Amino acid sequence: MANDLPFERRPLTRKRFMQLTAGAGAGLALAGCGGSSADEAGGGGGEAAETGAAGAEYTGPNVSLQFWNGFTGGDGPFMREMVDRFNTEHPNIKVKMVVQQWGDYYQKVPAAVAAGRGPDVGVMHVDTLATNAARNVIIPLDDLAETLDLSEQDYAKVVWDAGVYQEERYGIPLDTHPLGFYFNKAHMDKAGIDKAPITAEEHEEALQKLKSAGIQHPFWQSSTWPAHLMFTSLLGQFGGSIVNEDGSEATFADDPGVEALTWMVNLVKEGYSPKNVASDADYIAFKNQKNSFHWDGIWQTQDLKKTKLNWDVTVLPQIGEEQATWAGSHNLVIMKQRRPDDNKIQAGKVFINWISEQSIEWAQAGQVPARNTVRNSAQFKGLEHQSELAKQQDYVVFFPSYPGIGDIIAEMEQAVNRAVLGKQSPQQSLQQGASKADKLLQDNKKKYDY
Repeated sequence: MANDLPFERRPLTRKRFMQLTAGAGAGLALAGCGGSSADEAGGGGGEAAETGAAGAEYTGPNVSLQFWNGFTGGDGPFMREMVDRFNTEHPNIKVKMVVQQWGDYYQKVPAAVAAGRGPDVGVMHVDTLATNAARNVIIPLDDLAETLDLSEQDYAKVVWDAGVYQEERYGIPLDTHPLGFYFNKAHMDKAGIDKAPITAEEHEEALQKLKSAGIQHPFWQSSTWPAHLMFTSLLGQFGGSIVNEDGSEATFADDPGVEALTWMVNLVKEGYSPKNVASDADYIAFKNQKNSFHWDGIWQTQDLKKTKLNWDVTVLPQIGEEQATWAGSHNLVIMKQRRPDDNKIQAGKVFINWISEQSIEWAQAGQVPARNTVRNSAQFKGLEHQSELAKQQDYVVFFPSYPGIGDIIAEMEQAVNRAVLGKQSPQQSLQQGASKADKLLQDNKKKYDY
């Protein structure tokens, strides 16, 4: 796997990440790893900060903060540069950024927190907040949001609401990273297609024209990553959901799920895609001009900029009755400490607020800023590809925010895999996955008491 690609394009790491974040005891054996306790890095009993306004400012004694994240790809240097600038502007706060693969991160953070050696601040994907909140790995940030007067009006509703678990806010949204519809402009010119298709009918017509123009397989349908992200998008477009409202039952095998997966399987059956497309093969094929259309995350814009490919990207076409696009979201969090240091907590909130406010710089790494003011700025609109995919912000679909949701997503992902490979029909495969997911959901409700 190419080292410069972010984790979202690394299926083994992503799968491991899902497994690690799902279980209540995952990673707790690594009690001695990373981070610093309040006694070691901040002097837990030191002079208190003069201000009690969470996140507004910090006027207390010098503190050092550990900031852990998984930005090991091309996004990492952007975040490191932001941290360096924060340190320059805040001489009484020293932030040390510690980077590790996301799979390792989600294993080590709970272990370190349980051992009293956890980081002070960190980043978590929106679908991991509930699990880590339920396991007392992260602390509520309602006071930070209130002091900074942050509310739903400052964000897209779906992004703001996703940071809440059991009526408490645990994450301050930093970004979203949605899927996009990538297309080969040279292929489209050859086939006489003058614009990217935006409906199911236009999409089908474009595929037929591309085949007639000599593109044997214009849309490679992967059987693994990012197939389950495509399925989640289509599931939303057909009016479905992964689980029901209270997180007690899997619903991805209902009629909308069958419609969504049937559409994906038909790409293979109708010859638009070769069979048995493995992880990354679809993206590599797109870079090598073997296919014309490709659904993938916004992060690929940064990699494709390095190529000579004549490409562009736009919002996903609407295949179903509604607009919907899978997206992930990074949230800024503060870790629970065995012996909390008020100064470090206050300094951590100042850091979170500052990073959020500077998220236009983060957008250049291939992200859509979460804050409306940043996303609506002229500077962001000047980022051609990011601003194009930001048009989906109001209808992005996240993985459900329930503790242990990673296990359920893994069953859904396997169901998609079996159907795309032709091992089972879409209905049979989804029903098998949902049956297993139902048992896991019942176990999770008892385990996490939600």
